[in-house]
Amino acid sequence: MTNTPKQKSETENTENTEKAENTEQNEPDQRRPRPTEVLREARAQLEELTGMAAESVSSFERTEDGWSLEVEVLELERVPDTMSLLSTYRVDLDPDGMLTGYKRIRRYERGRSDSNRR
Repeated sequence: MTNTPKQKSETENTENTEKAENTEQNEPDQRRPRPTEVLREARAQLEELTGMAAESVSSFERTEDGWSLEVEVLELERVPDTMSLLSTYRVDLDPDGMLTGYKRIRRYERGRSDSNRR
């Protein structure tokens, strides 16, 4: 039995649709990273770039361009520990959690409070 041109076209469209659906199902998951993944990755990337240990994340928010964090970094260890120098770095990441830039915005001794901070 021979197919008419219209039947061939419909058969090809059905096959193409099935192939597209199968391809979509086989593609890797393109989900956005979870906040905890973003935090871990940001700390690791900053440590690699600066060579200094990230102690904590003091601020974390989603922005139009991705993510913005403030990370506390140990810059100079002293004895006693209250005299060690820490810095706050603003770290910017894209929506996938890849570092796009960083800047030191504050430097302070561990034992001193900062009355000008929020």
